[in-house]
Amino acid sequence: MAPPWPEKEGTAALLREKHPDKKLASVTMAQIIERYEQVISLLPEKPIVIGHSFGGLFAQILLNRKLAAAAVAIHAVPPQGIIPFELNFLRSNFATLGLFSSLNQPYLMPLEKWRFVFTNGMSLIEQETTYDALVIPESRRAARGGLTSAAYVNFKLPHEPLLLLAGTDDHCIPESLCRRVYNAYKDKNSVTEYIVNKRNHFVLGAQGWERDAELVYQWIKEH
Repeated sequence: MAPPWPEKEGTAALLREKHPDKKLASVTMAQIIERYEQVISLLPEKPIVIGHSFGGLFAQILLNRKLAAAAVAIHAVPPQGIIPFELNFLRSNFATLGLFSSLNQPYLMPLEKWRFVFTNGMSLIEQETTYDALVIPESRRAARGGLTSAAYVNFKLPHEPLLLLAGTDDHCIPESLCRRVYNAYKDKNSVTEYIVNKRNHFVLGAQGWERDAELVYQWIKEH
């Protein structure tokens, strides 16, 4: 299952046509997490939650709230309290956070930023093609929620198995930031594993994604 965030139902082209969408701009991180909690509440058993970037943060939050049987966080936005000081993180995410922009205006990442944040190291044709196919507007309110208690994780609590994946070439969520999140988990009796590969932030769509999917699948079977 891959339920969309609130106000993100539809194709990338359709969502870009609606930009600037005030309904999307009003969406908060707390509302997104609540959407996933509602989906989980209707399932016959606790799911395995897998998320990328902000989704990786949400996976950790849902696991921390005892709503998941296991979680995989792929190049994940850090929970509250892990302060991102890495230069590439700041270059990648400052505009999305919109600290000097109106929260009533969604953010649509331009191509040049996409090339740096997501698809660095790929050919220009790949960068342009993936931009046209996938890039959609983002709620600055939701993004800024990562700085608030909506992104809280209690690192001291015991938890079900958690796998954290990071990429050496990721500008958006640098490997060092992912490692600091991993090191924050304190319960030694809980399964918390950390794997680094040579990947950029476009890991889910980049060439070789099948190997990553197989790695995740085998980890799930093991735990």
